[in-house]
Amino acid sequence: MTDLRVTFRWLRRPGGRHTGPLRELATGVLRRLGVGTAEVGVLVCDDATIRSLNRQFRGKDRPTDVLSFPLDNPQPEGSRYLGDVAISLETAARQAAEAGTSVATELKTLVLHGIVHLCGYDHETDGGEMRRLEGRLRRELIR
Repeated sequence: MTDLRVTFRWLRRPGGRHTGPLRELATGVLRRLGVGTAEVGVLVCDDATIRSLNRQFRGKDRPTDVLSFPLDNPQPEGSRYLGDVAISLETAARQAAEAGTSVATELKTLVLHGIVHLCGYDHETDGGEMRRLEGRLRRELIR
């Protein structure tokens, strides 16, 4: 049995209830990736906040949709803190409109992407492995 904990901090919040479905998706991703007992933090913020994070940690002075900060830090009680994911709600809303999908679906896609990064995948260097994995997980988990 696994014990997975995903916490959300909302600096920006869309209308409706999103935490439960996003937490369910995140734990589903972690289970499918074989992560045992672990914790992940997710921040949903605005473009200004994510731009600042992107500038500070990646040297890119522009907003982006999602950032991942892997830690894989063992905790005293035996779990692992895998790291944090930051998502810009403003960018997610723009991308949803451009794709003709809902903000809820776009948030799910970005949570999935961020968590896959926390689990060690990197689409910039892996020859398409992460892209294929994300496609499979989207088909299985995002409705």
